[in-house]
Amino acid sequence: MSARAWRLVLLGPPGVGKGTQGRRLAQAFGVPQIATGDIFRNAVKDRTPMGTAAKSYIDAGKLVPDDVTIGLVEERLARPDAQAGFILDGFPRTAQQATALDALVQRKGLRLDGVIEIKVDAAEVIRRLTGRRLCAVCQTPYHLESASPKLPGVCDRCGGPLVQREDDDEKTVVNRLDEYQRKTAPLAEYYRGVGLLRVVDGNGDMDTVFARIMTALGAAVGPAA
Repeated sequence: MSARAWRLVLLGPPGVGKGTQGRRLAQAFGVPQIATGDIFRNAVKDRTPMGTAAKSYIDAGKLVPDDVTIGLVEERLARPDAQAGFILDGFPRTAQQATALDALVQRKGLRLDGVIEIKVDAAEVIRRLTGRRLCAVCQTPYHLESASPKLPGVCDRCGGPLVQREDDDEKTVVNRLDEYQRKTAPLAEYYRGVGLLRVVDGNGDMDTVFARIMTALGAAVGPAA
């Protein structure tokens, strides 16, 4: 879609649609989506030493320590597919991580092209996250309101049981939102100050939000399945 090597950061609390829009942007621009949440979940699933260390933080809805997160992201950005650009989803989340990212791209003689902050109010975020369900067998995602299964609690695809992720129960979601407001929300002002921030309304369907992001980037809207 675009020959430009976009290097973008997506900001916003859990549940605003960063993962969905990150995938669409990655496909549109031909660059990888680098989602720290996926990196951590895979590490936990594989029971790596780093995954074991991160699990207690993730289950409690708290941020994984900066040194672990920075090391994982730096390692990922060094891979060949990220040299032409990337979409960072879930990083940076703290001032220390933002500083580390600045230093990393500067060492490579590069720069960020933009930071997209997706805004959705807290009540809507809680509704979205607490309604999510996942097939325990094939990992197909559902939502109790917007994408419910044909039979309650049963996966349409494989018949497996649907479960709620531990970090999607209401108490943990509220903790995650509080953590975001304290540690990550201030990054919006930092990026605003350096002229990189674009704020996008995250309410509405996926196509509408994607079009808003593309408009904010000054890019032409096109298909991104």
